[in-house]
Amino acid sequence: MRFSFKNFFGGHKENQETKKNGVMLVTFAEPKHVVSEQFRTVRTNIEFAGAALDKCQVVMFTSSAMSEGKSTVSANVAVTWAQAGKKVLLIDADLRRPTVQATFRKLNLDGVTTVLTGKTTAEQVVEDTYVNNLSVITSGPVPPNPSELLNSKRMGQLIDWSRENFDIIVLDAPPVLAVSDVQVLVPKTDGVVVVANMGKTLKGDLRRTVEVLKLANAKILGSVERVKSKHSDMGYGYGYGYGNDQ
Repeated sequence: MRFSFKNFFGGHKENQETKKNGVMLVTFAEPKHVVSEQFRTVRTNIEFAGAALDKCQVVMFTSSAMSEGKSTVSANVAVTWAQAGKKVLLIDADLRRPTVQATFRKLNLDGVTTVLTGKTTAEQVVEDTYVNNLSVITSGPVPPNPSELLNSKRMGQLIDWSRENFDIIVLDAPPVLAVSDVQVLVPKTDGVVVVANMGKTLKGDLRRTVEVLKLANAKILGSVERVKSKHSDMGYGYGYGYGNDQ
């Protein structure tokens, strides 16, 4: 099943500024906006796809390459789950180019990396946000060995703790083809959503991304498509579609 959406809002420098300023949370700022409704549709379709699994509590968002929009999608879908009354935890598992601290205005002195190195506990680093029902764990300081940390026993313990304390856990993960981080995270998750920037993401890269995920035995829930439009009078627009490409 596949369908797509379009709508427009500003942000032509989004790719360059995401790391510095975070992503646009249209679902929080304008919950009645048509794009917010599109994100709610994405959430609903993830739930439908996850219904075929034994459980679908930990959902990882990734992409083929950088600047495809996976941080925007993961944060906004996390907000829609929180708005639906779920107790949601957003974990920034992109230890190389984190964005959650900027999006939610956190200091990021502690986070995933300090938990994985044993300096702090999950209880000490989890933080509430300005979105009701939504908590975050930022990445923490950028480490020299992200893949090794994400593949550690402590990462499994962090996910187990998250399962016990939250209804939904959203992982903002690194791109699949850039590093091996996603492959080591797959066994700790219930399902994976791939974000693609239509017109930018190469079809060959998308195929390789799916192949890599399948080799890691990932449960691919579907794909979210980011679409530019020529009709925007606000500089730059995009919408989201959801498809079940397994």
